[in-house]
Amino acid sequence: MADESAKTSSGFVALIGAPNAGKSTLLNQLVGAKVSIVTHKVQTTRAIVRGIVTHGSAQIVFVDTPGIFKPRRRLDTAMVSTAWGGAKDADIVLVLIDAERGIKGDADKLLDKVATAMQPKVLILNKVDRVKAETLLALAQAANERVAFQRTFMVSALTGSGCKDLLDYLADALPEGPWYYPEDQISDLPMRQLAAEITREKLYLRLHQELPYSSHVETEKWEEKQNGSVRIEQVIYVERDSQKKIVLGHKGETIRAIGQAARKEIGAILEQEVHLFLFVKVRENWGDDPERYREMGLEFPG
Repeated sequence: MADESAKTSSGFVALIGAPNAGKSTLLNQLVGAKVSIVTHKVQTTRAIVRGIVTHGSAQIVFVDTPGIFKPRRRLDTAMVSTAWGGAKDADIVLVLIDAERGIKGDADKLLDKVATAMQPKVLILNKVDRVKAETLLALAQAANERVAFQRTFMVSALTGSGCKDLLDYLADALPEGPWYYPEDQISDLPMRQLAAEITREKLYLRLHQELPYSSHVETEKWEEKQNGSVRIEQVIYVERDSQKKIVLGHKGETIRAIGQAARKEIGAILEQEVHLFLFVKVRENWGDDPERYREMGLEFPG
C-alpha cells in the first residue's frame, strides 16, 4: 500500500464512447495489462470492468463501460443503462471519440447527452496516428464547442502515444484520499469471470462474421491442482443448434482452436499451467433470462 505519511489521491474515472471507439484497448494500455477484452465485434464489453492504475501517489480506478449506442434489444438496453450508470458515479468522465470516424452516428448522440453530465469531462481523441493534424484540430474544436471539456488529449490506444500525459493529468485532478485497492491489484474482475471473458474474446475473434454477439461464456468449475496447475471448465451458451454447430466446427476443429488460444492467454495471466475444457450448450432466449444478466453484472430491464 502507499506510504501512509505521504498524501495520496484516488478516484473513479469513467471511460465512455460509441462501440468500437477503442475503450477496451485504451484501458488495457493505461493499466499495462489485459483487463478488458478487445475484438472487431461491436458491443463486446457488456458489464462494467474496472482497471486500476497506480501512478505516483495516485490510484486511478478506470471504469470501462459498454459502448453507448441506440438499444434495439433487451440486452442492449441493459448495457447502455450500465454505461450511463458507470459515468454518473465517476469523479471524472473521459469521452472517447474515434478520430477516424469523427462525430457522427452514436458519437454525435453521445456528445448531446454527455453535455448535461455534472462531472468534470475530458475529451480523448483516439487513433490520432491515422488522421491528419488539421482534421484532428477541427474535430477537437467541434467537440469542445458542444461540450464544456476541461481538457483534450490526443492518443493512440494501440501504441500508447499520449497515454502518459493523460495519466499525469488524472493523477493531479483526482481528490486527495486513501487508495481503494492494494498497490499490485490491476482489476476488480474475479479471475473466473476474466477467464470467461478471454474465452468469449477468442470465440468472437474466430467467428465474428458467423456468430451473433448474443453468445455467452460461463466458468462452471475451477479446480486448483496439487501440482500447481488449474483445471477450468467453461460452457459456451448459444441460442440455436445451428450456432452450436458453428462453434464446434468440422470435427471439433473450431472449438479446439478457441480453447487453445484461450488456454494460452489465461495461463499467461495466471502464471500457471491451465487445463481448459470447453462445452457448448443451447439455451434458447438466454437474452431474456434475469439470472444471466446478474452474472454479467447488468441490471435486468423490466
